[in-house]
Amino acid sequence: MTTKVGHLLAKVLGIDLASNTDPYLRDGSDTAGHYVETEPTAGEWLRELVPSRRQIGRYFYDLFPFLHWIMSYNLQWFIGDLIAGVTVGAVVIPQGMAYAILAKLPAEYGLYSSFMGVLIYWFFATSKDITIGPVAVMSTLVGTIIIEVQKDYPDVDGPTIAGALAIICGAIVTFIGLFRLGFIVDFIPLPAITAFMTGSAINVCVGQVKTVLGETADFSTRGSTYMVIINTLKYLPTSQMDAAMGLTALAMLYAIRAACNYGTRKYPRKAKLFFFLNTLRTVFVILFYTMISAAVNLHRRNNPAFKMLGKVPYGFQHAGVPKINVDIIKTFAKELPAAVIVLVIEHIAISKSFGRVNNYTINPSQEFIAIGISNLLGPFLGGYPATGSFSRTAIKAKSGVRTPLAGVITAIVVLLAIYALPALFFFIPSSSLSAVIIHAVGDLITPPKVIYQFWRVSPLDAVIALVGIIVIIFSSIEDGIYCTICISVAVLLFRIAKARGQFLGQVQIHSVIGDHLVEDTGSAKEFNSAAQLSASDYKHTSSRTVFLPLKHTDGSNPTIPITQPAPGIFIYRVSEGFNYPNANHYTDNLVEHIFESTRRTNPSLYATPGDRPWNDPAPRKSKAEQIANSTEKPLLRAVILDFSAVNNVDVTSVQNLIDVRSQLDRYAAPDRVQWHFAHINNRWTKRALAAAGFGRPSDVPELKPIFNITEAVYSGDSSDQRASDIESQAGDQLKQSKSRDDKNAGVLSIREMDEAAKGSERTAVQRRGDSKPAVVTGVNLPLFHIDLKSALECVMASVSDTPGKVHAS
Repeated sequence: MTTKVGHLLAKVLGIDLASNTDPYLRDGSDTAGHYVETEPTAGEWLRELVPSRRQIGRYFYDLFPFLHWIMSYNLQWFIGDLIAGVTVGAVVIPQGMAYAILAKLPAEYGLYSSFMGVLIYWFFATSKDITIGPVAVMSTLVGTIIIEVQKDYPDVDGPTIAGALAIICGAIVTFIGLFRLGFIVDFIPLPAITAFMTGSAINVCVGQVKTVLGETADFSTRGSTYMVIINTLKYLPTSQMDAAMGLTALAMLYAIRAACNYGTRKYPRKAKLFFFLNTLRTVFVILFYTMISAAVNLHRRNNPAFKMLGKVPYGFQHAGVPKINVDIIKTFAKELPAAVIVLVIEHIAISKSFGRVNNYTINPSQEFIAIGISNLLGPFLGGYPATGSFSRTAIKAKSGVRTPLAGVITAIVVLLAIYALPALFFFIPSSSLSAVIIHAVGDLITPPKVIYQFWRVSPLDAVIALVGIIVIIFSSIEDGIYCTICISVAVLLFRIAKARGQFLGQVQIHSVIGDHLVEDTGSAKEFNSAAQLSASDYKHTSSRTVFLPLKHTDGSNPTIPITQPAPGIFIYRVSEGFNYPNANHYTDNLVEHIFESTRRTNPSLYATPGDRPWNDPAPRKSKAEQIANSTEKPLLRAVILDFSAVNNVDVTSVQNLIDVRSQLDRYAAPDRVQWHFAHINNRWTKRALAAAGFGRPSDVPELKPIFNITEAVYSGDSSDQRASDIESQAGDQLKQSKSRDDKNAGVLSIREMDEAAKGSERTAVQRRGDSKPAVVTGVNLPLFHIDLKSALECVMASVSDTPGKVHAS
């Protein structure tokens, strides 16, 4: 019924379905027994898009990855998770409060975000190491957005803005994850991530110097990094006693880390002890300076010697339904792309790197869901946008974490701090908290040796990273993100559009194992150096043909002569796909080289100079010179395209090939140029090329297709038996062809394949499971070859015995 409706619609719309039917199945020849490659249909494409019940069930099962491992949870895992959870919990408490202040929020909001992040993440996590919570860069961006919104809406408090931002960003990221679009992070390259991390870290560190030094001057630390540096140096004389608490705390943090690293190298047996001492240095420094602060300011709360954190309320005092106002959302709408990118870029980069180090693979889409849900639910307890933290993730991984359940342990530690320690938090010096931020963020700055490594691998990537860092320093974090991503995408598109194809030639190579040449018999002949080998030695050694770029662009030895297989036959390799951005560049290069290397088949095609097109003027030479030069260049015979790097084609690229085919046919008239394709790895690509008239030799009557035959085992049913018999007969026919004419050895024409098919009807039915010769590729598309060697053999067989054609060199 569906077929009838389709044919009726085609008739009404004037579509000729018969023209799309394979000629080998229309001409009446008995080719049904051959292996015929069937074209993929739109129905197949739709069925691939529609998920099955099993896939739907798997989708919902994979939404909660903890179901995969929770039933295998054991005591040994719990011990590792307990140690890691408590360690991270001790670190996240001071960091969370410091980052909240960075976001222009009260310190308790950092604790709320830390609690919700680690509590929710483990339900959706595919990484055991990641710790979700407040981070410096996101906090800086949130603080900037709060300042900008409050300029227009001064009555709206910061937590309301931060909560609305968290929910909107969380909803966007959750949507991306649910629809499994996590692959979009692959469009953010490593140079862009490096520039973002380094530039942002420098921006945050510079912004905290004012608080560390206790400068009382009124200047913004949210502007361009270079301006903050200038103002910080300009107002150094306004520094207060806070500098003593900040600078010494920063020095102590680095001193403890250096001492622990030295102890680890000096006493490797106590490496675990030094690791935990190093990890807890932040907690120790904060407690130490809190005690100093309490001793100094206990009786002078109204006039403290230096700025302190202040009152932190017990429990979740700000829990409730977040307020989302459309007007407020409009004010930070322009910042949403940057906020979403910051939310996911650091998290995915960290989770991927730790996954590689610890031998597991993350699912980016699932990580998007984890981040999104955490930010959707966080504001209900007072949280603000949170994502994966590099420093806490590194600590968690080194602490021996075993599963994502360690986040629950961290959540319990943070919960205890929220209810038991607010009185202690009052005396924490603000300058010491800023020192903690500088120390934590300083590790994100990329060292120069990494940029140098970029330069060694790809100089352009090193330039992109440096440009991104400079833009962040002299403009803003958002501009730096957009700049690096746009430059990277532009470079990618330029490389695709200007991809360089390669003309290939053939070389005979011999295999060498150590100091032995491999001979045809399988034995090896020993020699001391290649210079000792004579020409006769090579005759008895195993050799094979390889195809290398004519201009040695692959780095092969330039002293090796690489020649075209025969005059007028061109092998062209497509290097980076074949789609609309680069198709024209490829074909222009192909046609230009062909015109330079060949001559027109019929020089007198145009009777008079006026008949010639304007872009093909007659050469200004004497008639004698034209005759002399007409035989110097060969005629164009065939083009072989290597499609090993092509996965899909589109209408534009295929139309481009059709136009080039017409152009070259006019150039070679009255002859027709043969078009052969090798290494086509996609059925849709074959369908597209076949629809454009490629793959079939109908326009080249002298063509002799070559088919590759191998052994296949058939199950024994009637259709398989018949196919086996046909291919067996084809194999016998091929042997006869070889013995009949050495010049055409290995050539099997379509007519001979048909005769093999008809003759197979008279053969006996083989036993079930017998192996018989089988054609590897479909006989209906003989110009789509399995490799370059088959394509070249087919071309050479077709032109070698035709009058006026070129012979192999």
